Amino acid sequence: MYWYYSFILAVGLERLVELVVARRNAAWSTAQGGREFGRGHYPVMVGMHALLLLACLVEVAALHRPFIAWLGWPMVAVVGLSTVVRWRCVATLGRHWNPRLTVVPGAPLVTGGMYRWVRHPNYTAVAAEVAALPLVHSAYLTAIVFTIANAAVLRVRIRAENTALGYA
Repeated sequence: MYWYYSFILAVGLERLVELVVARRNAAWSTAQGGREFGRGHYPVMVGMHALLLLACLVEVAALHRPFIAWLGWPMVAVVGLSTVVRWRCVATLGRHWNPRLTVVPGAPLVTGGMYRWVRHPNYTAVAAEVAALPLVHSAYLTAIVFTIANAAVLRVRIRAENTALGYA
């Protein structure tokens, strides 16, 4: 069970690195005349992701969830693959990647990389990760609750992003 706590800690640290990159990119976008969209849902999105990590730990500890190898190892692979996909999205978008949804006027719509095939590859990866992370250690209640919460947040987020891209 302690290795799972370390795994969740590693995911949390990776999220902190993401926030550092996001802050740098947001500053660049703002300096380029960028406009932020969807301010209202951003704190909810960040809070949901932080609570996901906490809920993974609490459910496993409080309800004594076992590690089930046939489920856990494939879910580790899903989390790893979704992390790779998310960072590929960050690399493809470059300075324009920003979870604060800051759009620089006149910037071209990115259609390369995975964006060539999927309109929102980052959100697809996040959805997979939100479902898989708790299931690594069979925390199925957390997986269900946060998959539903993530779907609700993404519904608002994608709508805001499409509005922002229409502005650009």
